[in-house]
Amino acid sequence: MQEDEAIREIRINPIVPSESVLVATARSMRPRKEEAPAPRDTRKHVDTCPFCAGNEHMTPPTIQAWPDEADWRIRLVENLYPVLGDDRQSSNLVFGLQQAIEGYGRHEVFIDHRDHGIALHEMSHDHLALLFGAYRDRMQQLYDADPRLRYVLVFKNFGPAAGASIAHTHSQIIAMPVVPENVYNEITHSRAYYRENHHCVFCALIDEALTFEATIYDRSSGQIRRRINVGQYVVERGERFIAIKPFASRFEWEVHILPLNHQSDFLEITDADRRDLAQVMQRTMARLDAVIGGAQYNYFLHSRPRGEDYEDCGQSYHWHLEICPRTSIPTGFELGSGLFVTTISPEEAAARLRAVELD
Repeated sequence: MQEDEAIREIRINPIVPSESVLVATARSMRPRKEEAPAPRDTRKHVDTCPFCAGNEHMTPPTIQAWPDEADWRIRLVENLYPVLGDDRQSSNLVFGLQQAIEGYGRHEVFIDHRDHGIALHEMSHDHLALLFGAYRDRMQQLYDADPRLRYVLVFKNFGPAAGASIAHTHSQIIAMPVVPENVYNEITHSRAYYRENHHCVFCALIDEALTFEATIYDRSSGQIRRRINVGQYVVERGERFIAIKPFASRFEWEVHILPLNHQSDFLEITDADRRDLAQVMQRTMARLDAVIGGAQYNYFLHSRPRGEDYEDCGQSYHWHLEICPRTSIPTGFELGSGLFVTTISPEEAAARLRAVELD
């Protein structure tokens, strides 16, 4: 296969080898329905929006505000329709093979900004640094308040296809008594990699992204099949953080942001970390907006869980932020097989994102 020919290959996720992605670039030519760009309501204020400044009476009471409640820039409230709550706390249920844990926990909403229609890439670095600090503060408070909690997940949905029900920019935080399966799988496989190699697999991937280059030849013809260049998967880089296009991307424009130096727990970030993370995040979102403007997306933080089973993960696990634009609707094959299909090679996607000229 020549370097410029269509790619058709199954790529194994190096973090979770049980997950695979089918890269089939020729499939991009087929007729398909893509997710339409989410309509942008760019108004600064909407009288009927419960999240807009001045409408605080339309939401549950403020739990916390940054920098203060009187002149808030970020505001935290309870979710009116929580998936988990602390109103009922009973023992676990077991009947035969069936087991259930009471759905206790917390589900809250961060109102990310006073301006109704501001996009993430339009927020200032200072504001994004404040938002990451708010995430850190509330995660710590939730863990401290209930030792039964095993995981606190921060995530953002933008656009109806990504699960957002309110247009005003917001993100959410859910504290739960179990560790989500995708985080558990990352923990399990990264722990196994560390035991065998005495090195964090996430750090190894960062090192490869910054230093590895190779040319892969066809054995029979000697023709070049693939050329992997230094920095091929790097989308954005700061002093402390890096944005990388995963080699086995589940979503065509998926990007992960990781600390360059090893950190297992998001709660370990310093003020200097937050400022650099804010810059890398803002520039990454600006690149995504320039290439696939108006895309609907999710992002979520994966960090080290709590509990005795995860006390040994400090050296093996590496916290990270996953950004997953939703540019296509999953097919029956993807839902039935669990094998994601992407029609744009991660190499091409990363190149197009890097090519965006930013101020």
